[in-house]
Amino acid sequence: MNLYGKMKRVIFCADDFGMSNAVDTGIIRLAKQGRLSAASCLTEGPTFCAGAPDLAQTGIQLGLHLNFTEALPSHSASPQPDKSQQLYLPLSVLIRRAYLRQLDRGIVAKQVGRQLDRFEAAFGRAPDFVDGHQHIHQLPVIRDVLLDTLKQRYGHGGLPWLRNTRSISLVGQAARYRLKAAIIQGLGSATLVQRARRQGFRRNARFAGVYDFQGGETAYRTLLSDWLPRMADRDLLMCHPAAYADPDDPMGEQRFAEFKVLSEPQTNHLLHEYKIHLMLDAAELGET
Repeated sequence: MNLYGKMKRVIFCADDFGMSNAVDTGIIRLAKQGRLSAASCLTEGPTFCAGAPDLAQTGIQLGLHLNFTEALPSHSASPQPDKSQQLYLPLSVLIRRAYLRQLDRGIVAKQVGRQLDRFEAAFGRAPDFVDGHQHIHQLPVIRDVLLDTLKQRYGHGGLPWLRNTRSISLVGQAARYRLKAAIIQGLGSATLVQRARRQGFRRNARFAGVYDFQGGETAYRTLLSDWLPRMADRDLLMCHPAAYADPDDPMGEQRFAEFKVLSEPQTNHLLHEYKIHLMLDAAELGET
């Protein structure tokens, strides 16, 4: 039974492309199956450069997954920046220093610029959107530098859209999921949206996909069945699939579980049941 009278344009975005071959392969396979509409790229990741050409061929939206928390082992042949010009901190430390305005704006700007440079070098164009690894794009200082940088680089040719972490309704879900979603949203979503709107950046409407990355296929299948009927036009579902369980990845087993659930026919049935259209074109987000 259909619960909605019209198609809902929704973004299914897989995060962490470039982190590993398992992640990259899973994202590309799901994109070819028509189960994703976007992929967010860790441009300093060890497999990003090798996997980018195949990802580009899928036709999904491509974005920058801005990273300030993980010093990833890059396989890039390009010269590596001096460590004094890099900023990678544990998330809790980064949050504290951001809110105390203790981050060096110059170093933040250089790191944002380097990651955008690598995206452009791999794909030959600007990103369709920008978000943040562990949602750091919405933190004080980082968000201000990011907005300024994007405006300077792309203000004359079409601005990338930005991820809004305002949560969908979670009534009925476990308290730990509601709390985590509320914390992510509370770290800067409202301020980012306000400033982004004022400067002409588009955003997704609301955000889903937050959980504790545990429970295997059963837990993820249940969560997906709960998220999808709650989603509305221009909402975004975040996911973290991988084609196999990478033993070097602490989240490897759960990434593989997400991949299997997203691949199965039942997921396609749910998309049809709730009239969800995967948004492949950023222009479908409409005006600011």
